[in-house]
Amino acid sequence: MSTTFTEILARRLRSDPAQPLVTFYDHTSDERVELSVATYANWVAKAASLLVDELDLERGDRIRIDLPPHWLSTVFLGAAWTAGLVVTDEDDPDAVVCGPAGLATWAPQAAERVVLACALLPLGVRFPEQVPAGVHDVGVEIWSQPDAFTPWDPPEPDDAALARAGIRLTQADLGTGPAAAEPVVPVGGRLLTTANPATEPAVFTDPLRQEGSVVLVAQADRDRLEATYAAERATVRFPA
Repeated sequence: MSTTFTEILARRLRSDPAQPLVTFYDHTSDERVELSVATYANWVAKAASLLVDELDLERGDRIRIDLPPHWLSTVFLGAAWTAGLVVTDEDDPDAVVCGPAGLATWAPQAAERVVLACALLPLGVRFPEQVPAGVHDVGVEIWSQPDAFTPWDPPEPDDAALARAGIRLTQADLGTGPAAAEPVVPVGGRLLTTANPATEPAVFTDPLRQEGSVVLVAQADRDRLEATYAAERATVRFPA
């Protein structure tokens, strides 16, 4: 049955809202963040409200998520798809979400496209210093957004959700996976990955639709990955 990202997330909220969905580690800073299904949905609603109600993005607009492996990558994937935006790797998107490393590239373009910047600090807080003119500091602007979001022009199953590197997925594909592809995660599985959801979204979408969860590890210390795998009771790795 055709579906959309919003319906997939709503199904998870109905089944077990307290279940962990995204767990993030940074082995260099020792940061650990865990988002339950309900907490993740709350962040998605705030981010979608920011994109649509504050920044006037519309269904079908293209957004580039230029972030390193991070829990906010999964949030902005979900917000984009909730709003009916198309996640792209193009150099001329309608909007871009970047981290500190991307400011030098994207800040000069803030007059021609929406530029949001994430400090990537614990708890999703603001940049310590003022961001360049025209750039939206996610850590400032997201907190005032409502905890629920209903798009006035909701996406349909056949709408494009991803168009990057020659890969095109629809909203319906997010719920079923590309034709003939095996899911990364078995039903109820817990995936540990060092991959970036912004460039390999299946490491998030597969656990989401398979009633599972994902453990994202940034700046991975290879000697610590096995301990993280065991501590988080992961059941599968990617890359294997």
